[in-house]
Amino acid sequence: MQSTLVSYNNQGKGANPKTTLYVGGLEENINEAILHSAFVPFGDVKDVNIPLDHATGKHRGFGFVEFEDKEDTNSAIDNMNNAELYGRVLRVNYAQPMKIKGGDKGWSHQAVWADTDDWYDRQAAEQELEKLDVEAKQKARAAETDKYTPKDPMQQIEEGIIAS
Repeated sequence: MQSTLVSYNNQGKGANPKTTLYVGGLEENINEAILHSAFVPFGDVKDVNIPLDHATGKHRGFGFVEFEDKEDTNSAIDNMNNAELYGRVLRVNYAQPMKIKGGDKGWSHQAVWADTDDWYDRQAAEQELEKLDVEAKQKARAAETDKYTPKDPMQQIEEGIIAS
């Protein structure tokens, strides 16, 4: 089966969960610049994202910080988890990979339409196999009925003459 690597640039959660942190418990006045400056002492910050609520236009109280190095994430977790920022206690953990509905187990790391070509190919192959299976069963049934059908005595004599 063919797999597709999908990159999530500036979507909130990075491609590598070991370098991306979930930061929960953000106060509503915190923006990406403030979050960036809070985490930059622990290493080179690659990306900061605070998802917005589409209905209100405000953030939902959490964000994601992606570092260049895995060691920097460990340092940030050790120092910032249960730390206070703007009067709120932060929860800092490794981010879980982004999950989108679809795929074999109900969740996938790619869009549901990303494997449509594969799906059509699989469906065509399954139909072809079913068709071949039906043909093989029909041939087997025909051979089985020919085996037990008594032959005409004259035909047996003719086949014997032709074979000799």
